[in-house]
Amino acid sequence: MERLTMNEKKKLTRLTAKRYHKARKRDKRTILNEFIHSTGYHRTYAAFVLRNECKTVRIGRRNAFKGDLRVKSHHKRETIYGEAVVKALKFIWKLMDFICGKRLKPILSEAINNLERFEIISFDDEVKQKLLSISPATIDRKLKKERKKLELKGRSHTKPGNLLKHQIQIKTFADWNDIVPGFVEVDLVSHDGGNSSGEFCFSLDMTDVETQWVESSAIRNKAQIWTVKAIDKAKGNLPFKLLGLNSDNGSEFINTHLLKYCESGHITFTRSRSNKKNDNCYVEQKNFSVIRNAVGYNRYDTDEELNILNELYGYLRLYTNHFQPAMKLKEKHRNGAKLYKSYAIAKTPYQRVMEHDKVPNENKNVLKGIHENLNLYELKSNITECQRKLLLLHKKKYG
Repeated sequence: MERLTMNEKKKLTRLTAKRYHKARKRDKRTILNEFIHSTGYHRTYAAFVLRNECKTVRIGRRNAFKGDLRVKSHHKRETIYGEAVVKALKFIWKLMDFICGKRLKPILSEAINNLERFEIISFDDEVKQKLLSISPATIDRKLKKERKKLELKGRSHTKPGNLLKHQIQIKTFADWNDIVPGFVEVDLVSHDGGNSSGEFCFSLDMTDVETQWVESSAIRNKAQIWTVKAIDKAKGNLPFKLLGLNSDNGSEFINTHLLKYCESGHITFTRSRSNKKNDNCYVEQKNFSVIRNAVGYNRYDTDEELNILNELYGYLRLYTNHFQPAMKLKEKHRNGAKLYKSYAIAKTPYQRVMEHDKVPNENKNVLKGIHENLNLYELKSNITECQRKLLLLHKKKYG
């Protein structure tokens, strides 16, 4: 049997539909079978086509309309968030380091107020109102074309420190139930650029589990003396007392020097299990989102680069802790094979510290004074300038 063209099928549908609508129930089956045989349609689709072809829709007694329900309307809904809103959203999004909608939405109000307070940019009342009412899903949709993902992989430089492992208690991810700020995870991030020979810089990353507060500093190598000095420096910058320290099993942490430092400072020193990165998951996450995202994977091995890295981290700690919202897992439960997770609304580490009743009020007052004087645009510009300097030094070395 020859196949019918689309135009022939449409003509046959119109003719058959008239008979189909007028036919009795027992005759409709015969008409439907004939129609299926002629067109090759699936039975369900064929019945749908015949039912809705030139179907009459009555509105009241006098008005009746005929149409085809398969034809979709080309009417476009009016755009709520126009070009001006999207342009302003892109500006803030780039300033906030290209974060997702769920993290960007909670900080939009503060970012707008900060930019206007320091006279960086002024927003129309209509644009501002729409920015404050936009949903996280719409933010992601509007920025979809602009978003670029970069997938890079680094390498580990953790060498086991076995000498004192039996003296340091193991702490796993499941054991983190401390609800007091001050229990932190630490890790080192290497800057070898893919070549592990010789001496090169490392970045120490310290993350508080409860508030997600992050402190970072660069060291010339991973010798014990530099590691402990970096931890002591980070301790002085924390807006709360350092109570506990959890590290991996690298020799830069599992040593007598750091153990004595923790004992003298009454700091609980714990370690993760070997080859179990999830035990130190809070700081592992920040290794990429804060350190790698800011300085990349190039090799840094000179004093000049070390100084620029530390200058960068001076700005980055303020930018990350005061203006970068972080999401925290609220609860999770399993239903059969499926695991359901729910997350709390994204907040900045600064907000979590200010809301926490375990942080002394005098610390909060000092932190509030610092926060009110921070210029978001200037901070981001200083970070970008440091990154530019690092790239120039890298090009000079390697051409």
